[in-house]
Amino acid sequence: MGEPATLRLNGIEVPLDRRLNADHPHFVAIMALHRDAIGRKRPSYRDPVSGYSVFTAKFLADRDYCCASGCRHCPYEQLR
Repeated sequence: MGEPATLRLNGIEVPLDRRLNADHPHFVAIMALHRDAIGRKRPSYRDPVSGYSVFTAKFLADRDYCCASGCRHCPYEQLR
């Protein structure tokens, strides 16, 4: 996998703007689900619009690498 990517400052709390913009109509609900999942020590939450499972930034950070898959809550600097 190479060297571990560098975690972004506030990468656990703040999603990448291009992946989840504050103007998104469900931003508040999504972020509440994200915080709840982290608080309950769950690796993911169910997206309220699509129903897909979304990994939390905490889960992604704990893996110690960026998979370059475009994760909504990717906490890393090295993004493709």
